[in-house]
Amino acid sequence: MSRFERVLAVLAGLSAVLAIVLPLGTKGDTTLPTGASLPALAYPAIVLVLLAVFRLKLPPAISGALAGLGGAVVLLQLDQFDLAGTGYWCLVVTGWLAAWLFVERLSAELARGEFRVPGIGVVVPIMFGLAVLVAWEAGTRGGNVPSVLLPSPSAIWGRIVSNFPMLVADFQQTFIKAVLSGYFIGNAVGLLVAIAIDRSPFLKRGLLPIGSFVSALPLVGIAPIMVMWFGFDWPSKAAVVVIMTFFPMLVNAVAGLNVTVAMERDLMRSYASSYGQTLIKLRLPAAAPYIFNALKINSTLALIGAIVAEFFGTPVVGMGFRISTAVGRMDIDLVWAEIAVSALVGSVFYGVVALIERGVTFWHPSIRGGETV
Repeated sequence: MSRFERVLAVLAGLSAVLAIVLPLGTKGDTTLPTGASLPALAYPAIVLVLLAVFRLKLPPAISGALAGLGGAVVLLQLDQFDLAGTGYWCLVVTGWLAAWLFVERLSAELARGEFRVPGIGVVVPIMFGLAVLVAWEAGTRGGNVPSVLLPSPSAIWGRIVSNFPMLVADFQQTFIKAVLSGYFIGNAVGLLVAIAIDRSPFLKRGLLPIGSFVSALPLVGIAPIMVMWFGFDWPSKAAVVVIMTFFPMLVNAVAGLNVTVAMERDLMRSYASSYGQTLIKLRLPAAAPYIFNALKINSTLALIGAIVAEFFGTPVVGMGFRISTAVGRMDIDLVWAEIAVSALVGSVFYGVVALIERGVTFWHPSIRGGETV
């Protein structure tokens, strides 16, 4: 057990003690704990007993179960009082530290190769995300935070469910039409220009500085111009995405095409290979990690560019349009619903590109876990 894990366990024990001895909150004129709060008091007691039995060294399975139980107790207690007390916040901290301890120990065992279960690595980010959501829900509802400042995840989920058809239409307008078309065009043009620059020293001195100039153009200045050129519908947003995705692909592809060493290129020349054969069989495969790095970067940039571009003129549909109009009406729950959908879409898009990268560049040491031949 590392020193940091021991510190987490000690802090979890201290917060469990405070959760037991301090009031959980107030219900009208009554100060909790009451009979309704016994499950909340039982949870920190279980934490203390397990820490004592295992001498602060909780196995990942037990700390994970404690984290899940703590999250359930924290959420169930939200309806038991009008205003959370100090004991309740200590209860939240206890659950959070249990989740942190679980993630820390599981990550350490994964690094040592002790777990061989396929897909076990996704448990760490899932647990971290759930812990953030539980703390967010507890903080907003337990602290009576006004929804105009920060709505709770349950309120955001309620808006997603009630406005699902509208959110689907916004997703189709922004992502399916603008993001995907601009993403593919921008990356394809960037890769082709990188090959042209690699082929011609003149273009390397002429086009590469122009590419850096284009990347420095402010998005808020480009978006209105694209709207004037291509209209208010999705083509103007796709044009903004093309501009945003072009330069990252250009720079990464140029670097990747130059990653091969002289000995490898000399070997291809000794086989009488043409430039095209060398490009396809040697240089593009060697540049694949760099190209996919640009694709992953652009998967998030494209969505951001399309949403921001919709602030400057769009039909009455789209993620950016909905966010701007909802902010004007102070409908913050709907704003966060759109943000949640865009974050989920961006994460899935990034994950799809990463999966394709693993399938294409399976031979690379970074994909094989650093193995050497």
